[in-house]
Amino acid sequence: MNPRLLDLFCGAGGCSVGYARAGFEVVGVDIKPQPRYPFEFHLADAVTFPLDGYDAIHASPPCQVYSIATICRGKSRKNHPDLMGVIRQRLETTAVPYVIENVYGAPFRRGSVLMLCGLMFGLKVFRHRFFECSRLLWAPQHPSHHGHRIGLNGMVCVAGHGGQSSGFGQRRRWPADHRTKAAWSNGMGINWMLRDELAQAIPPAYTEYIGRQLIDRLYHGRVGENVVSRV
Repeated sequence: MNPRLLDLFCGAGGCSVGYARAGFEVVGVDIKPQPRYPFEFHLADAVTFPLDGYDAIHASPPCQVYSIATICRGKSRKNHPDLMGVIRQRLETTAVPYVIENVYGAPFRRGSVLMLCGLMFGLKVFRHRFFECSRLLWAPQHPSHHGHRIGLNGMVCVAGHGGQSSGFGQRRRWPADHRTKAAWSNGMGINWMLRDELAQAIPPAYTEYIGRQLIDRLYHGRVGENVVSRV
């Protein structure tokens, strides 16, 4: 029997698919209907959904309140919920490993966060995301080519696409053409989502990598042997 993982704020299932590929039986929860979610799904509030009965829990609370993209679009961060602290408090009441995913600027706990980038997995997308983990996990070495780099104490990619300004005073250049939905899907490794869902999604390769480490810890007490890339 495979270990069970609860994916809170699951969206259309980018993270869930990665954990399933790693060997988890995944259950998703989201406050909005997700007709393309590929596993067992519960339409419910992740802040109140029961957490018992799972071997691990993943949560991706809304990022708009922390993201610089919200400001770049001329919108106020105050109009979006700040749920990361609430979710962390809930997860800490459980006895199982948990992972909280979000963007640069979110209130992560220093020393327990790793960063993943698409280039680490051979994907044609940067999409840097950060994962606060209740167990020590490891990340591959981060490539420093393709016109992007890490800045601000190693936590953010100051690169984007189209030769435009990133908001950090750097030039942007993506490793792939994302002007079409097909190219974006290929770059992310996701073929079941609509364009708007892709915009909110995480490449499954990220959570497959994390999930394999979690299963090693759950069943074998092992830690991965890859080069650490922590902040």
